[in-house]
Amino acid sequence: MRRVPTLSVLFPCLIPLVATGCGAEAPAAAPGGEVASESESADSDDELTASLVDPAGTEVGTVSFKDEEGALEVSVEVEGLPPGFHGFHVHAVGLCEPDSVNPANPAMTGDFLSAGGHLGGGEADHGAHAGDLPVLYVDQSGAGTLTTVTDALSREDLTDDDGSAVMVHADRDNYANVPERYAPAGADEMTRNTGDAGGRIACGTVEG
Repeated sequence: MRRVPTLSVLFPCLIPLVATGCGAEAPAAAPGGEVASESESADSDDELTASLVDPAGTEVGTVSFKDEEGALEVSVEVEGLPPGFHGFHVHAVGLCEPDSVNPANPAMTGDFLSAGGHLGGGEADHGAHAGDLPVLYVDQSGAGTLTTVTDALSREDLTDDDGSAVMVHADRDNYANVPERYAPAGADEMTRNTGDAGGRIACGTVEG
């Protein structure tokens, strides 16, 4: 009986051609044996980061911004900071200079004032700024972590012409939430602007 050659014998490249192209290399496997997709690679490449430094220039933490279904996932890790709750915000100017001038008020100087006010501050009171983020808790060892998701910020906000900066403040943030029983006339200007979060103890410019 005459034997008919199979397709794999006649066209040894046909089956691989359907999957990856004859002679083409298969996608590289990610750790654990899984094949990394092009979209996953693109996502990791698009992450924005900031290295937090104190006024002496010592690195005290890192912050990352990652796309998350129409929002941004913000992750922060710090060490070597004073224990307690700290105001944590995105500021409008990507410039972290110790003992610098406040761009909105040249008469004011101080650590990291070069980063300006909160991103999206405008006429809104603190608590409604796009750059207002949850407080960062630092434990007794000086370490702290925080992960949050916000749709108030966009990649374009963080990477506009003058950039942006992530800021850790000396004190906790009250988000200008001062009940009338404590202040019948309402929160004062400082509280409405910053939530009484105090001085700026760590700053990092956002970079792609």
